[in-house]
Amino acid sequence: MPELVITIAREFGSGGRTIGKMLSEKYNIPYYDKELLRIASDDSGINESLFGMSDEKSKSGILKKVKVYEGKVISPESPDFTSEENLFNYQAKAIKELAEKKSPCIIIGRCADFILRERKNVLRLFIWADKETCIKNAMEVCGYERKEAEKQVEKINAERSKYYKAHTGHDWENVRNYDLCLNTSELGFDKCMEIIERYVEIMK
Repeated sequence: MPELVITIAREFGSGGRTIGKMLSEKYNIPYYDKELLRIASDDSGINESLFGMSDEKSKSGILKKVKVYEGKVISPESPDFTSEENLFNYQAKAIKELAEKKSPCIIIGRCADFILRERKNVLRLFIWADKETCIKNAMEVCGYERKEAEKQVEKINAERSKYYKAHTGHDWENVRNYDLCLNTSELGFDKCMEIIERYVEIMK
């Protein structure tokens, strides 16, 4: 699978990160998730904690708008150098460079499907599940009590949706953003893997 980049957008609790790791092991290729924050921090010189604070979250709203990503970073001389917009810009820069220099690879979240939309050989996945499955997975993986799991599933998915809209101008759950949308509550991880593997074969 030379040069293939797999991007994975995922609902919280759906198992998208698990599928990403399974694909990484299956194809023996790098997997990038939180590492993107460190890479962007090293490149920009901006403290990694600032990237963590805005990771897949957006403060965009009626009184505060974030520009849709245009492919550039803001100069260190600008007062907006550490803005939410520029933190995203540097993560996008890191994603583009990984796709260029480290492919084949897997990139989790952070609007990678949109950032790499003009690049060939990108498989864009959206992993989702019904609410009950997401809640159960959040309880099992994160150790939440049920009420907290319900709260986190709602909260984190809402944050990811808002973040995607702010930086791409598109709706996170729109199937047109992706090549494959897979429901883990119906298929399970192994069947999802089978479908993805078949799709990769077709792409060759």
